[in-house]
Amino acid sequence: MAGGVEAQLSALLGPLRRAVLRRTRVLEGLPDLPEAQIELLRLLVSQDGLAPGRAAFELKVAQSTVSNLVRTMADLVDRVPSSEDGRGVVLVATARAKELLARYDRASASMLRDSLAKLSPEDQQVLESAVPALRRLLFVLDE
Repeated sequence: MAGGVEAQLSALLGPLRRAVLRRTRVLEGLPDLPEAQIELLRLLVSQDGLAPGRAAFELKVAQSTVSNLVRTMADLVDRVPSSEDGRGVVLVATARAKELLARYDRASASMLRDSLAKLSPEDQQVLESAVPALRRLLFVLDE
């Protein structure tokens, strides 16, 4: 692969993410949810619900994007009245959404474990050693 590490990472990240999602969905028989919906569900589960504006801020998207996502996720996201403001709402992941995410996480971890086992011990060690640096890169990118 030509180019510096930045070009190589840029070229690999999207296909790697899509491959993990695709294989996990197929192996576990999960619905074909767009990545944006999965990201919103992960956020709602981790925060036990959020106002739409806060969800948009956390995801770094426009509030209209969150509204459009929620509109297509009727069985995965509930809109409940805010306890702080009677006019506002809080987005909450449904029990079905939590179950789907748990299934995805289990299947994804299992699939990655099996796939990593097919690599050489040296490659496995390199990938394990890279995880902390990738976390730090994500933090820098999110700043």
